[in-house]
Amino acid sequence: MGTQAELFSPRAVVREVGTSIELFTGGGGLAMAMENVGFRHLLAVELDKRACETLKRNHAEEFGASAEQGTTLGSPWPLKAMSVRDVEFDPWLGKVDVVAGGVPCQPWSLGGAHKGYDDERNLWPELFRTVRETRPRAIIAENVKGLLRPSFAPYYEYILNELRAPFERRVEGEDWQDHAKRLEKALAKDSIDPSERYDVKFKLVNAADYGVPQVRWRVFVVAFRRDLGLADWEFPEPTHSEGALLRAQADGSYWDEHKVAKRYRYAPPLLDDVDDGDGTERWRTLRDAINADPARGLPKLGEPVGDKVEHPDHLHHYGWPGARQYPGHTPNLLDRPAKTVKAGVHGVPGGETVLQRDDGSIRYMTVREVSRVMTFPDDYYLMGPRSEQMRQLGNAVPVLLAQAIARSVADALDTKPERSDG
Repeated sequence: MGTQAELFSPRAVVREVGTSIELFTGGGGLAMAMENVGFRHLLAVELDKRACETLKRNHAEEFGASAEQGTTLGSPWPLKAMSVRDVEFDPWLGKVDVVAGGVPCQPWSLGGAHKGYDDERNLWPELFRTVRETRPRAIIAENVKGLLRPSFAPYYEYILNELRAPFERRVEGEDWQDHAKRLEKALAKDSIDPSERYDVKFKLVNAADYGVPQVRWRVFVVAFRRDLGLADWEFPEPTHSEGALLRAQADGSYWDEHKVAKRYRYAPPLLDDVDDGDGTERWRTLRDAINADPARGLPKLGEPVGDKVEHPDHLHHYGWPGARQYPGHTPNLLDRPAKTVKAGVHGVPGGETVLQRDDGSIRYMTVREVSRVMTFPDDYYLMGPRSEQMRQLGNAVPVLLAQAIARSVADALDTKPERSDG
């Protein structure tokens, strides 16, 4: 099935557009997207044991200080399997175009303890340190919607200001509120070297609006070094819409495309509060992901052959017993994008890993089906038992969503003649 690391190569022929360092790499969704649009990874950092095993099985190799690594686009990613706190990034000073990472979400997640800046897992300070030590041309950070919770608003503005002025570092013993005030004063000055300032944009985006068969709201923060003159950069416009899906279902073209029996078809209402979707493709649905997605060249998965029995043709496509439905725990519908994939297997609260078939029966989604919902390639091998595989997927960044952001950043940097020398 082509799952070994040495068999991996970029999905499409792309030219190198720059270099990158990947923080909090996890299972590799954002890192894969960065490579797919032309960024060559100089380093990937990840602490979690299972995630590191997955990375090494597919894309990465252990970092070696004296080895020639990351020299060409598509070569194995040099991986430091350790806490980002223990990595010194000075050797890559001036060699990195983009620092990227999905900053761990637990301090901000709606499903967590909501400790935010008091949580020891708050690793935004490590992102800022990486920026100071490497001075990248751009930064891409992804995080959960909970970061925008009103109760976190003051600290979120502090995060953005610290990214705008990362060299105005917080000193030992300084309260973050005092540091925030000092940052505001520093940002008000016009005399600071623009190579030590970043122009920052953030946006709450829905993965479904960029071709991912899943409703998944995430915050992306993108910053460009001010001396590049890219302050006017904007996030890419959505390419897919709910309105286009509803129209395709109402006029029957969606059902015809999937050859759905007439008894299972329905005509959804065209809601007044939903954009009509003109000029966009339709949202992709769970049925798109499972049956076949022509845009991604995927084969139809079909039903798993049995519980805990690996499908002969599809990696990680095996059934799992015990799916249930009850109030508050409802299944995914085939003809809508899937619910947000979460870092759990059975205990997630809303039925996110359960699907309802056309006949009304339910079952657990397979790991491969969830992988497709996260837009990972079909030959991507996830290490560990099912629970660990699902956790890695739930913590990942959907590849297609990340590609949309990364491609826009690449296009912006490509307008500048400066290139890193890494």
